[in-house]
Amino acid sequence: MNSLSIIRVISSVTGIPEKSVTGTIKLLDEGATIPFISRYRKEVTGGLDEVKIQSIAEQNEALKELEKRKEYIKKVIDETGNLNQELATKIDSCWNANELEDIYLPFKPKRKTRAETARSLGLEPLAKIIMAQHSDNIDTRAKSFVRADVPDTETAINGACDIIAEWISEDRRARNAARASFKASAHIASHVIKGKETEGEKYRNYFDCSDFLPRIASHRMLAMLRGQKEGILKLSVTTDDQRAIDSIKRIFVRNSASAASSLVAKTVEDSFKRLIRPSIETEFLAAAKEKSDNEAVNTFAQNVRQLLFAPPLGKKRILAIDPGFRTGCKVVCLDQQGNLLHDCVIYPTPPRNDTANAAKSLIQLADRYNIDAIALGNGTASRETEVFLRTVKFNHEIKTYVVSENGASVYSASQIARDEFPDKDVTVRGAVSIGRRLLDPLAELVKIDPKSIGVGQYQHDVDQSKLKNALSFVVESCVNSVGVNVNTASLQLLSYVSGLGPALAKNIIAYRTENGDFTSRSELMKVPRMGEKAFKLSAGFLRVPISSNPLDNSAVHPERYALVAQMANDCHCSVAQLISDPDTRAKIDLTRYVTDDVGMPTLNDIMAELEKPGRDPREDFSQIEFDEKIHSIKDLQPGITLNGIVTNITQFGIFVDIGVHVSGLVHISEMSDQYISHPSQVANINDHVTVRVLDVDSSRNRISLTMKGI
Repeated sequence: MNSLSIIRVISSVTGIPEKSVTGTIKLLDEGATIPFISRYRKEVTGGLDEVKIQSIAEQNEALKELEKRKEYIKKVIDETGNLNQELATKIDSCWNANELEDIYLPFKPKRKTRAETARSLGLEPLAKIIMAQHSDNIDTRAKSFVRADVPDTETAINGACDIIAEWISEDRRARNAARASFKASAHIASHVIKGKETEGEKYRNYFDCSDFLPRIASHRMLAMLRGQKEGILKLSVTTDDQRAIDSIKRIFVRNSASAASSLVAKTVEDSFKRLIRPSIETEFLAAAKEKSDNEAVNTFAQNVRQLLFAPPLGKKRILAIDPGFRTGCKVVCLDQQGNLLHDCVIYPTPPRNDTANAAKSLIQLADRYNIDAIALGNGTASRETEVFLRTVKFNHEIKTYVVSENGASVYSASQIARDEFPDKDVTVRGAVSIGRRLLDPLAELVKIDPKSIGVGQYQHDVDQSKLKNALSFVVESCVNSVGVNVNTASLQLLSYVSGLGPALAKNIIAYRTENGDFTSRSELMKVPRMGEKAFKLSAGFLRVPISSNPLDNSAVHPERYALVAQMANDCHCSVAQLISDPDTRAKIDLTRYVTDDVGMPTLNDIMAELEKPGRDPREDFSQIEFDEKIHSIKDLQPGITLNGIVTNITQFGIFVDIGVHVSGLVHISEMSDQYISHPSQVANINDHVTVRVLDVDSSRNRISLTMKGI
């Protein structure tokens, strides 16, 4: 494995210094996690953030796979007796997958092709004669190849040209000429299949559509491919074929006046149309699909990150309502840790409209369980239930917060929910999930497959392995950025902590159940299978609020406790006093504590943590007020201005909840008076925005909005 070459390639691709790449790869190879490296090994990486470390990890894995491919290719070529030092060096120095396959193509074992058939008939010498383009008497030369299985000169010449066509198709110059043509002129077009117009209504924008393939927008490419997969659309790729053919002729046709050159020229056209073009078209379509996948996955991952980082309401006692009409509203009461205290059903909406008893029940529950806030799901009957709640006269102030229900039904039917509430039905579990999302969105949403959270686009059409890896990385990053209370965290939350995983998380909960709450980080070492390595990778992200050591409830790693104790000792105070007294901390000269292992990045992180131990990086909670007069899409008129909350971000715009059960679209062209290349430049998930209605299509449940001029 040429590790030095890999490091240089990664550095070149990412723009990250080789020293940082080397240190990062060494840590990754030793089993360190990305959150741990990013937070606690800044001196080694040069202060790289998680995204750059992840980029190095991905590039490293991809290049290792490319190295394996190189070794396989050399082995195959060597077995044919064609591997020499020059070719081996050429393969070893190649770091582009397409170029590597071009090198391999002439030596690649062939299936039964026209060229292989011609070779088996002994026509390769004739192909070489024609390719040399020295003779005008090709028919005469071909007669010597006529025999029982080659009945005439025409058959011999055609077979020889098939061999030449394959030679041309395997030539890197020819393939690069075709690539240049595709890069400059390739367009992908979609057309509706006759008779599928009604069935494919959602693809109307693609019934007759064309885009420049190398720069097609991600959502358009994925929509076209989905339409093709569903049998609604037919796709085709057009390009300036003649430009490519002419370029290839200039490479291979030596003397345009000779008969042999005329044959080679005709063979170039055949080779391009039959062999080169289909191969390069597949290559460009795959590249466009990969680019679209990457953009869609990145947008989805950003959305999930923003949703997971949504502000928590905090330690409050919650009454959660999953609204409904015919089956009523499911009500649950939760304590400050999200434990279920009570559940019931009320019927304040049509068809029963039993508002009196519903109000009475809610008032009694609020008093009995000392409720601090109401979490109301934003699904069916949400606005109607919200209107009813405004009429309820509680005996103390209780605010109502509208909470997204996306994924709640997935959780309620999951094994996780069944394990948590084996005696409750899906409606109760769903209401609990809604209430817990208000308490702490991150802690609850980690229980749901990120693909089901409801902030993606075309998530079922992209590379599923790539999507899973990206979302797992985001969830792990968010969990470790916030930190986890080891005494209250669920199995799912603990599983995402750096260095743990499901098995150790399960052991932690089992230990906690048997022995009570952890009273220190060091007690974690008593958990079965918690070795020194797992402890080192996880301890800094686990919080123990009840510990006698205040550092146990901070992001200061245990490996630096002695350093903090030395600082406190030098200041003639305790660690607790060092944390509580900013004047004392201000007197510390950090340069005194720099060592070979500890540099200023780590020391600055420690001081920031001592200032606010265990601080939550999420923003403070805020609530949006929808227009009280607007309850459904029927209440909307073009021109009215409304408050809304961003619920999803795509490449082409943002979706905004304005309180009518249908999110409206603000197209990217309507987001700003200035040019923007991506909606994320202007908005984030959960942002509160003001929008104006442009158009309402009630029949298709579509709302067009703008943020311009507001």
